[in-house]
Amino acid sequence: MKVGLISDTHGFWDPRIPALFAGVEHILHAGDIGSGAVLVELERIAPVTAVMGNCDGPPLEERVARAIAHHQPGVVVFGHTHRPHDSTVGPVRFLNPGYAGRVRFAQPRSVALLDLGEPSLPVRFIDLGAG
Repeated sequence: MKVGLISDTHGFWDPRIPALFAGVEHILHAGDIGSGAVLVELERIAPVTAVMGNCDGPPLEERVARAIAHHQPGVVVFGHTHRPHDSTVGPVRFLNPGYAGRVRFAQPRSVALLDLGEPSLPVRFIDLGAG
C-alpha cells in the first residue's frame, strides 16, 4: 500500500499534488491544514486521514506523547517543523513529509510517499521547490 504524506499546507493547494500522489491508496495530512478545501481536494485523490496542527487548534504535544507511549506505533508521521525528517528512536520511526504550503522565505517545500508494502517501509521525499 502506497501512502501520500503531506503537512503544513496552511490553506494552500499545490495543483501538482494530484499527479504526485497518483496511485496512492491513502493520504495522511500531518496538521496545519488551514482550510477544509485542502482536504476536499485530497479526498479526490484517495481517502484521507488528517490531524489538527498548532495552527488548526490547541497544541496536543502532551496527548500525542501519551498516545505514542500507550499504543507503541511503528511509525509516527508529524508536521510543524516545515522540514523533511526520517529518523528512528528506539522502535519508532518518525517521518515528516516537510512543508507543502505557499512559497515563503525561500523555504524548501516537499511531500513524501511511503510504501507500506515493503518491509523496510521506504519513503521518498518529493521536492516541491522554493521561492
